[in-house]
Amino acid sequence: MGILDQLSGSLKSIFGSMASAEAPALIAAALAKTNMGDLQGLVNQLQQSGLTDQVKSWLSNGANMSVTPDQIRAALGSEQVKQIAEHFGVPVDGALKFLAENLPSVVDQASPNGTIQNSPV
Repeated sequence: MGILDQLSGSLKSIFGSMASAEAPALIAAALAKTNMGDLQGLVNQLQQSGLTDQVKSWLSNGANMSVTPDQIRAALGSEQVKQIAEHFGVPVDGALKFLAENLPSVVDQASPNGTIQNSPV
């Protein structure tokens, strides 16, 4: 097994072992290091980049639509994605996968009344 395989396995175990309860704090801390600033900034960016239907589903009481890592990459741009990945300490692809898997539920949980509730991290 090569060093890259070992690193990849370690990253998978780090993100794989994160409880969904930790995702909001991890995402909020990473967003604070970007131009978006917070979850509302991220939601605004996603909506402006063509992911309006997905975001609306997350803010509503219905089922959450999924989002792909490629959609997030296109919506956020490589610089912001790079900043988030650096904050997580993982490759860009790992950060994108984490965001794609967790953003729908994180935004859903942060918006019980259809708008993002500001909460301290």
